[in-house]
Amino acid sequence: MPAPLTSETIRSAPKVLLHDHLDGGLRAATLIDLAEQTGYRDLPTTDVADLARWFSESAYSGSLERYLETFTHTVGVMQTREALIRVASECAQDLAADGVVYAEVRFAPELHVEQGLSLAETVQAVLDGFRAGSAVAADRGEFIRVRLLLTAMRHAARSREIAELAVQFRDQEVAGFDIAGAEAGFPPTRHLDAFEYLRRENAHFTIHAGEAFGLPSIWEAIQWCGADRLGHGVRIVDDISFDRAGEPVLGRLAQYVRDRRIPLEMAPTSNVQTGAAASIAEHPIGLLARLQFRVTVNTDNRLMSGCTMTSEMTALAQAFDYGWDRLQWFTVNAMKSAFLPFDERLEIIETVIKPGYRRLLEQG
Repeated sequence: MPAPLTSETIRSAPKVLLHDHLDGGLRAATLIDLAEQTGYRDLPTTDVADLARWFSESAYSGSLERYLETFTHTVGVMQTREALIRVASECAQDLAADGVVYAEVRFAPELHVEQGLSLAETVQAVLDGFRAGSAVAADRGEFIRVRLLLTAMRHAARSREIAELAVQFRDQEVAGFDIAGAEAGFPPTRHLDAFEYLRRENAHFTIHAGEAFGLPSIWEAIQWCGADRLGHGVRIVDDISFDRAGEPVLGRLAQYVRDRRIPLEMAPTSNVQTGAAASIAEHPIGLLARLQFRVTVNTDNRLMSGCTMTSEMTALAQAFDYGWDRLQWFTVNAMKSAFLPFDERLEIIETVIKPGYRRLLEQG
């Protein structure tokens, strides 16, 4: 008999995370500590519980733009090498404690240079922090590999510079490149130069698309820019209709995304907060998983969303009556989609993920 699906058993299952923002995953207590150390005076409160609650309440606005405003505070305290190392180290430790065995965590170097750090120095600090945090996790008997995605802001003009930085650090656990920020009015094609450079360099990249904006954003990300993965991509359901018998009919873009196995980096709680989905139970992930799209489950911003990989998978299991087989499917999907050499992906699937789920299936 398989183990029951509870928060504790799901926490013990190996998980893979592809879409998690470093500046969206700070511990509330760390944010308060760093604000005091760095002289940041704009936090809404210095009580740990109240601060965590404030972030959660602010995030449930139904607006991506309002959601993004909360990052002013986290980015505000992440302007020194020491702060970046601490945040990255705790990120690795927290993910490992949550059962994550492989993660690609993203951050935007251009947002962390206000106190004199160079772009390269911010990247090195985060990598050093991941290394330190992974070592702490290993001492606790927890395995995790954390790699970095470098994000450029879609409303700014430094994407080519950040893309070159991703290539510069590609052999030092920088997995690839991303663009993020408000979608409306800032199409990915504004950064075509960066994407063409990355393709010439055989580098990987993902693009935030189809979160708060619809099909045109997804179409541009794939067909103009050549994205390997879609950050969120939830609005691909706008290209799926239903016939008179209630059967889904895929439009040409949706069909292309499914046929090409383009990974969708979905974050259910975050998508509900920003208005991309009405609720977890109504999240398009249910339909897209049933239709065999390459769906992955992610946290997006653990502080703002008050979530973990465990809570996301638990919520999905409850909403859609998923069993261990579906949770393993999400996990293998994510590992297959990682910006990691094929042989290394396969090794983690065969030696970590499948044995971990096999134990849970045979535990009862």
